Formats: sequence, C-alpha cells, structure tokens
Amino acid sequence: MHSETAEILIDCQSVWKVFGNRSAEAIRAITGRGLGKQEVLREYGCVVGVSDASIQVRRGEIFCIMGLSGSGKSTLIRLLNRLIEPSLGKVLVKGRDLATMDAATLRETRARHIGMVFQSVALLPQRNVLENAAFGLEVQGVPRDERNRAAGAALDKVGLSDWKLRYPSELSGGMQQRVGLARALTSDPEIILMDEPFSALDPLIRRQLQDEFRQLTKDLGKSAVFITHDLDEAIRIGDRIAIMKDGVIIQIGTAEEIVMNPADQYVADFVAGISRLHLVKAHSVMVPPGEWQGDVASLPRCAPEADIDALIGQITGTGSDAIAVEDDGRLVGIVTIRNLLLGVRGEPAARAA
Repeated sequence: MHSETAEILIDCQSVWKVFGNRSAEAIRAITGRGLGKQEVLREYGCVVGVSDASIQVRRGEIFCIMGLSGSGKSTLIRLLNRLIEPSLGKVLVKGRDLATMDAATLRETRARHIGMVFQSVALLPQRNVLENAAFGLEVQGVPRDERNRAAGAALDKVGLSDWKLRYPSELSGGMQQRVGLARALTSDPEIILMDEPFSALDPLIRRQLQDEFRQLTKDLGKSAVFITHDLDEAIRIGDRIAIMKDGVIIQIGTAEEIVMNPADQYVADFVAGISRLHLVKAHSVMVPPGEWQGDVASLPRCAPEADIDALIGQITGTGSDAIAVEDDGRLVGIVTIRNLLLGVRGEPAARAA
C-alpha cells in the first residue's frame, strides 16, 4: 500500500482538456455557467475530454484510472506526459510543470522519468525482441552494448530472457505485451504509464499479467498509472482507484473505500457486482469492543487487515459468534456474524441499538 508521506511524483492540478476551435470560450462557459458535457458540445461544438481533474500519484503507488469508453481516462493519461496539451490547469512531474518545459527538456523528462505502454504495443516487426526492448535507448543515442545490457536486464525481469533473438511474429499477445513493458523498463523510469495494456488478451493470460505487473512494479519500487475500463482489473492491480465519468473524476479511494462508501449512485451501480470476500477487511466491519456483551477472552483473534473470506473461515471453523480484532496486541474491535454479513453486501458495520 502506498504511504501518505511518500514523495508525490505526479501532481495533476485542476486540469481541463476541451477539444475544439472554441475551447477557450467553452471553458469560460463551463466555469462561469456550469455547463455540462452535452451542453458544451451543443453550444460550442467542443468536446470535454477531461473536466477539472486533480490527482496525486506517490512514489511506489499503483494508481488506477477507470471508466467506461468516452469517460476521459485515456485523455487524462496523455496529459500526464504532455502527449496532449492541457486547456487549463497544471501537471507537475517531480515538482516541475510540464507546460513550462521546452521540447528538449520534455523529451529528457519522458526518456528518463516516464515510461509508457499502450494497448497496441507497436513492436517493430523487422527487429528482434532485444532490439525492440532497446529501441528507446537507441533513440536517445545510447551506445549499442550499453542499451543491449539494459534491455537484456529488463527482458529478464519480465521473463523473456530466452526470447531475446526471436521476432514479434513468433510471440503470443501476452509475450508481446511483456516486450512492451520491458521496453518501458529499459530506461529505468520512476513512473510507468499503462493505457489498457491487457484489454485485448484472453482472460487467463490477462490475470497472469496483472499479477506479474503488480509484483514487478512493487519489487522495482516504481510508480504506475494504469488505465482500465474493467473494475476487477483496477481492484486487482491498484493501490488507489479514480473512477471517471464524462471527463469528471467522480471518486478516488482504495477499492475497499469505494465499495464500502460509493460517492454516488453511478459508483454504487459500478461496484454492485464486485465480490467483497477478498476486498473488505475486518477494520471496515468491526464495532467498538464495548458493544460486545459476551466474553472477549474466548473469541478467536484476527488482524485489522484480515479479509471477509478469512473471517468467514474463522467463524465456521471455530463455531464462535464473533471475532476479536487485535492490532499490535491491542483489542480494537469486534466483528459479529451480523456485521460480517453486512460486509459481504458491501455495507458498513451496524452499531448496536
């Protein structure tokens, strides 16, 4: 899990992106008159891609941005490395405003600090896997031996050490995505931007790559922004999730926070079908110790981070009516069967009358 005290690597401050010839007028109308996306399109012929978005991504954090098609998530990620220019607002990378950078400084920032992997990995068919992984460093003018060493190390990390001399046509879709990730890792960036990289893959391969990506990112201490339209994928990968709709960020939080306390009906509908078994933890469904009338000493124990699935196992295994939640040896709460069932439904703990 990310730390609230960790360094902020990406700071996106009230960023707007409005497409169209009258975008400046449209933004004035949005901020002054409160126009919505459809009204802006009708009155000004402009499309609101991103509306007043603010996010912070900390060192070591995997931050997922999710939403349906047209929600603005892919536009937002392209603003984070200035592939497109914001209409309003600021994007700071390591404290520096991308908009103030000249072309050379921007190229340097992208090359050294930000790697990007798209849904279409776009490998060069006439080059082998090693050459594809090394391509970014080649563009930077890094000598061949040096770039091949870096690319070889990155391919080792993604499990392709035996495929370095093969060509893209010889690889499966999942392997091609691994090459794309290796290419992003070769320049050893602090930040990796991922735009729906696994969405075209078969479900089994997709889940495998999700787990591999999360583990690799954590092991290497990287920060990542991961775009997806799949809430299950966001939950599997992300430390925090931002849910977007019509260019607006509706809610930001951990998966557990979003499921237990959805910001509005749209988010509630979005998370309605998600299993809570491994998502909701004891700390979200426990009540204060004083509300339990029985003998606490006889209760089985669990940690605050124990998930509902583990809690059900303890209840059924011991025949107990409740579980005592302990943090560093200190009693912090009680999980009753009733509140366990509420947690399965994604509802917060019910207080005693």
